[in-house]
Amino acid sequence: MLGLSGCASFSVETAQLSTPEIRATVQQDKAALERDVEPLAGPLTLDGAIARAIKYNADRRYRAMEEAVAMGTFEVGKFDMLPKLIAAAGYRERNNDLITRSVDSVTGLPSLANPYISSSRQVATSEIGLSWSLLDFGQSYYAARQNADRVLIAGERRRKALHNLILDVRTAYWRVVAAQKLMPLLRKTIADSELALKDARKAEDDRIRSPLEPLRYQRQLLENLRLLETIDQELSTARVELATLTALPLTTPYTVAEPASDVNTVWLQQPLDKMEEVALLRNPDLREGMYNARIAQQETRRALLKLFPGLSFNYGFKHSNDDFLIHQNWNEVGAQISFNLLGLLAAPAQMRLADNGVALADQRRMAMQMAVLTQLHIARLQYANTARQYERSDSIAQVDGRIAQHVANQADAQKQSALDRISQQSTAVLSQLRRYQALSNAQAAASRLQATLGMEPVLDASSNMPLATLTDAVGKSLQSWKQGQLPALEEAR
Repeated sequence: MLGLSGCASFSVETAQLSTPEIRATVQQDKAALERDVEPLAGPLTLDGAIARAIKYNADRRYRAMEEAVAMGTFEVGKFDMLPKLIAAAGYRERNNDLITRSVDSVTGLPSLANPYISSSRQVATSEIGLSWSLLDFGQSYYAARQNADRVLIAGERRRKALHNLILDVRTAYWRVVAAQKLMPLLRKTIADSELALKDARKAEDDRIRSPLEPLRYQRQLLENLRLLETIDQELSTARVELATLTALPLTTPYTVAEPASDVNTVWLQQPLDKMEEVALLRNPDLREGMYNARIAQQETRRALLKLFPGLSFNYGFKHSNDDFLIHQNWNEVGAQISFNLLGLLAAPAQMRLADNGVALADQRRMAMQMAVLTQLHIARLQYANTARQYERSDSIAQVDGRIAQHVANQADAQKQSALDRISQQSTAVLSQLRRYQALSNAQAAASRLQATLGMEPVLDASSNMPLATLTDAVGKSLQSWKQGQLPALEEAR
């Protein structure tokens, strides 16, 4: 009861985080995210945006740390294969002597000798020795091989995260380009529409014309305003998204440099069978599935080891200060074999489970192979479709721009109404937005095709590379993509 009451006094209760603790943690995390982030000097280019995202993005850092943890687990697991070097020390004390007596082995009568003391009341012992188990070595060996494959899986996940990051940056970048290009004209068109709407309401109140005509005029203006405000809302978040991806301060304004807005269709001329072969050799999802299948095979071998007897060897040097011992220091060597006979009952179930795990991993890998081929064909079709949509949107935007210029000139000469000028200007803004949307979709489709082919920038130790060097490497990678160069199959990583 005394022990239970003592344990109860040390009971653990829930403790919520205090506001100072939360504030301190948030400030530490913010400082860690902003540490060593190079400030932006000048307009942000597409190459620079991708390079900054690779170097500073939080999710990218998380994937790199995940790979580092997997590597650490692999390094630590290799030590499990070594023998165990054990050092131990102990002390015991009795309140009386250890007195023993003996009996005659033939008659069973007590021996005539007096009871004797065989051990000291206080004894201190120490030992150091080696212990090695063959079964533990086998288990540790296959576990280390599995951990090695998990390191490679973490690397494939890092590659996939890099593909997704480049996709997100390219999409957000072109949205920022559209916002930077269209926002001044968009805001001017909204202001002109508000002014025209005010004049239309005044004309309705003055009843200069038929009441129906000003109402129709207002209806058209309000429809244009709704459309323009929708465009404004869509573009207003682009800067925040790109700033988040590239680790730029969310409240600091920045400008982007608009690259050449052409859509490269050279990849549509690549042989489809060649692209399929590259995708099957380099796609990170498929490679991860292969590593998982190999892990399942190693698990089968680990299950087989459980059916073998355990064989262990040990050697040690021991010491005891017991005064009744003639030899207080001695060496001890031993071997032991053990076998769990009841484990044979579970052996068939364990083998079936291991075999089913291998079959499941193989089936998952084959399903992933079909999924990769499907992704490749869909990505190629989407790339072709978005390229055509961009060409069409670009032509429409050019025509609407020329029409808006003619209508504006006629409105200045009082040959067109303000409503016609505002309506056509709104149409031109919408056409430009659709052009940039089509361009962004084409860039995203190109990134998806690149990801399916497993073609990412080869950037070794990117976290340690200077930002300028990393930007140049990204630029060369994008340039090789524009040239439509498939990697050689013997170079597939």
